[in-house]
Amino acid sequence: MNEQAGVADKAYVIVGGSSGLGFSAARALVSHGARVAVCGRSEERLCEALEELGENAVGQRIDAAAPGAVDQFLEFACGEIGDLEGLYHVAGGSGRSVGDGPLHELSDEGWDYTIRQNLTSLMMSNRAAVRRFRRQASGGVILNMGSVLGFHPSPEYFSSHAYAASKAGVEGFSKSLASYYAKEGVRVNVITPALVDTPMSERARANEEIMEYVSRKQPLDGGRVGIPCDLDGAALLLLGEGGRFITGQVLGVDGGWSVSGT
Repeated sequence: MNEQAGVADKAYVIVGGSSGLGFSAARALVSHGARVAVCGRSEERLCEALEELGENAVGQRIDAAAPGAVDQFLEFACGEIGDLEGLYHVAGGSGRSVGDGPLHELSDEGWDYTIRQNLTSLMMSNRAAVRRFRRQASGGVILNMGSVLGFHPSPEYFSSHAYAASKAGVEGFSKSLASYYAKEGVRVNVITPALVDTPMSERARANEEIMEYVSRKQPLDGGRVGIPCDLDGAALLLLGEGGRFITGQVLGVDGGWSVSGT
């Protein structure tokens, strides 16, 4: 199994890896023989994650959107688990509580916060990884977290326009990096989920009307909400040897959202 995934004995950093989608990927990587370093904002969640991940994992509590935080974390991580093979950026979140929403209601604070959490933090982690790859003269892989809402909006139930802009930006940014750094052996790809059972989706999952909509919008497997491990196979593919000839691609793991009607 470890050989098939092509991640054994390699070192990966997951920004936002202490819970949800990032933690699920970390667990999958460790189970296939990889070494991982994870970070997150919650000390409690980080401790729980490290306890479950075991001896092949290390971590630190950081705010990925704080200038310099990921750079310092990457230096720590590589000192603990070895030369960097790949970075998976999962960190981000909703800005609804600070003013994200439809454009006519969108506050400056909501815009700035949401872009910083979802796009600026990703730029900083990707930059740190590319600099590390160049220092190692090794090439490597970057996997970024997008969202179906970047290009497949849902105006009635998910009208967070700063969030949509940030996730659309992830795709454009990632493709630009993939094009520029391919000659250096650096691959950059994006995974785009739809509604997944994570702390960020609690508002939607508590709303029966939204859940009825999701059952039609994500029709695969009975029209259910996704679960974090639904993305693990895609992450292992794109981070491992199976993805060695794949770059600049956006892989939707969305239960059919992007090909379903409204």
